[in-house]
Amino acid sequence: MKKWQTYIVLVFVMMIWGFNVPALKTLVTAFTPVTITSLRIFTAGVTVFIILGFMRIVRKPTRREGIYIIGGGLLNVVSHHYFLSVGLTHTSSTNGGLILGTGPLLTAMLASILLRNRPTVIKVIGFLLGGAGVSIIVLSGGNGLATLNMGDAMVFISIFSQALSFIIISKAAKTLDPRLLTGYMLVFGSVILFFIGLVKEPGGLDHLGNASPGIWILFFASAMLATALGHMLYNQSIGKLGAAETSIFLNLNTFFSLIGASVFLGESITPYHLVGLVFIVLGVVCGSGTLEEMVIRRKQERFLNKHRNHHL
Repeated sequence: MKKWQTYIVLVFVMMIWGFNVPALKTLVTAFTPVTITSLRIFTAGVTVFIILGFMRIVRKPTRREGIYIIGGGLLNVVSHHYFLSVGLTHTSSTNGGLILGTGPLLTAMLASILLRNRPTVIKVIGFLLGGAGVSIIVLSGGNGLATLNMGDAMVFISIFSQALSFIIISKAAKTLDPRLLTGYMLVFGSVILFFIGLVKEPGGLDHLGNASPGIWILFFASAMLATALGHMLYNQSIGKLGAAETSIFLNLNTFFSLIGASVFLGESITPYHLVGLVFIVLGVVCGSGTLEEMVIRRKQERFLNKHRNHHL
């Protein structure tokens, strides 16, 4: 698959994930959040293995790959989805979607630190711009700046865990098919989440019989499309493009989640949200290295044109 085809796939994934934020908000409100999240992710994991079974690429992981699966599962599934599901019950879908938009910034920053790539001045500026955008968002209430919401903090911990997991996934993808890695992480993580749900939400399973058919359709759509297919395609892209470059597309997740929250839930988009989004976009462009790559390409094109004109 060529780079531009991978980019198109990533835009499609971001659209699914963006619309999935208001869907998750609906699900965690209709059910107990941790229990329904564990069942949703387990359904997604089973879906992944069914798809990979038809593709005949299921195999037993090595011991080293098993460590990556456990690490990725604890971060990408348990921590990410636990804090996301609980956080969304204490904040709006709009705020949640915007905070999730800091994913590229965090991934680029962690890649710089953990892979020992010293950040450039432009990247540092990007981190500061992104941080300013996050601050504006998490401090904004429906009618203006307010105190920090615990739900916003939980959603931020959720995306930080996911960003850290992308570093593990990029390393594991060298020997293990990222799609198979996704399946193992989803199943392992969902089982851990289920037991957490049993402790935190003792009567969680009793709520399952009270939901309408429409809620269950939303449940399976979220599990099979957003979680199963979305994570398979995204993790496969990490193996092809790298964690930082792939994470740039997470910013589109923010854009689509804002549209989804407005269209499906009727939530209002305030000026603070838009200002925060602008800062995050600028932070992503600078912090992920996109701006530097554009500058380098421009210099190379000027040098080549100058060299050609000189020979003419």
